[in-house]
Formats: sequence, C-alpha cells, structure tokens
Amino acid sequence: MTAHKASGKKMRHRVLIVDDEESMRLFLARILVTGLQAEVTLAGTCEQALQLAGSRIFDIILLDLLMPGAGGIAVLKAIRTTPRNRKTPVIIVSVMADENTKNVCRSMGISDYVVKPIVRESLVAAVKAQIGSGGQQAGVHQPGGR
Repeated sequence: MTAHKASGKKMRHRVLIVDDEESMRLFLARILVTGLQAEVTLAGTCEQALQLAGSRIFDIILLDLLMPGAGGIAVLKAIRTTPRNRKTPVIIVSVMADENTKNVCRSMGISDYVVKPIVRESLVAAVKAQIGSGGQQAGVHQPGGR
C-alpha cells in the first residue's frame, strides 16, 4: 500500500501522533521521520486530535490513552465514527499494559498496541506492518521487544 505521486515519486505516509506529553510527541515524531520518512502531525490534546482526525486523512494514527479531558478511549471511539479516518489504522502507544485495557482497545478496532517505554525498532516495525497490511493485524509489543 505504498503511496505514489503521478510523477512516480514516493509520497510520505501521513501520521497523526496524539500524546499530551510534548517530549513523547517529539520522540515519536523523530523515530517516524528518521525511520520511515513519515509526514508527521502532532496533537497534544484530545480536542486537537479530534479536530485533525475530522479534517485530514491520515495513513496511521498513534494514540496515547492517558490524556487529559475526554481521554484516549473516547478519542479512539470518536475517530472510528469520522468519515475521513474511520478505517485508518490506530496504534495505541501507552504505559497501560493490563489485558483489560488492551482488550477494550482491540474491541474498538485498534490495529496494534505498543507499550511504553518505546523501543524504536518495535515502533517502526509496528507502523510498517500496519501501513503494509492496511491495519488488519492487531498485536501487542512490550518494552524490550517482548
């Protein structure tokens, strides 16, 4: 599912990163820009995430669950109802590693779940897998590649 311009040049995948911690947003962005040459858009609040997901089409969305305001679960639920990104692969990036949370997210159609702290190679592999599969694979990546 590689995007190409009419001129034959490869387009960069559009990624929305949603995390309330600026340092984490920038860390994730750096990984994806250097590892995948992705075009990254950052959202620091639930409201920004919903506004962006409602107005732009993304190839993949990385979403933290522990967000002030509505919270990541509510953002995920809302994204799944937006026409532009209803079927966009969503990877949860969270410190919440309990099975109940993972199962709730899976039931809402996430594509993958990456547990913080982030391992660069695991994140790049998870994003590549979702871009390549169109979001069909749901897995969980633990810190240290477990």
